[in-house]
Amino acid sequence: MEGTFITFEGGEGAGKSTVLQAVGQRLLKEGHDVVMTREPGGIDIAEKIRQVILDPTHTSMDGRTEALLYAAARRQHLVEKVIPALEEGKIVLCDRFLDSSLAYQGHARGLGMEEVLRINEFAIEGYMPHLTLFFDISPERGLERIDQNKGREQNRLDLEHIKFHHTVYEAYQWLLHKFPDRIQSIDADHSVEIVIEDAFQKVSSAI
Repeated sequence: MEGTFITFEGGEGAGKSTVLQAVGQRLLKEGHDVVMTREPGGIDIAEKIRQVILDPTHTSMDGRTEALLYAAARRQHLVEKVIPALEEGKIVLCDRFLDSSLAYQGHARGLGMEEVLRINEFAIEGYMPHLTLFFDISPERGLERIDQNKGREQNRLDLEHIKFHHTVYEAYQWLLHKFPDRIQSIDADHSVEIVIEDAFQKVSSAI
């Protein structure tokens, strides 16, 4: 029995992580078997790679190094956590996946989406989400939310110039139009309750 693989995507401060947890908890209460996870991370090896990638002192990290580290973390996370859960028929909700690499490293870092896709094709071996939710919010609003969230630890991506975040946003818009059957947009510039409900309805329709 094959499970359902759903990814949550968006720029910094879009609120996707909060929404993922809320949607996951509602599905659990309904009796579904749900795995909530994140990239990079979700397992020990990938969490250690995450620390290296997001360390705010690692400002000298080369773009290709960054892309390769993300792909390595993704591979281990897939084989150790995502694929086994899907094979058991579970619903997997994942905070970020391939689209993040295409937007951040492929487009915003200027490596090229095709180049980054090639690296990741080796890593994922054809495993793609059944549904991707893109949390649509302007970079300015997203970064404003981060500034207001005093409990959030600042990471290396938060330190990027606003132009970088606009380039990420442009890439997501392109992906949204390129893959309309897989990626659905959610207006994230609403109250968290409205965004959670919208996401829950879209996820419910996919499972």
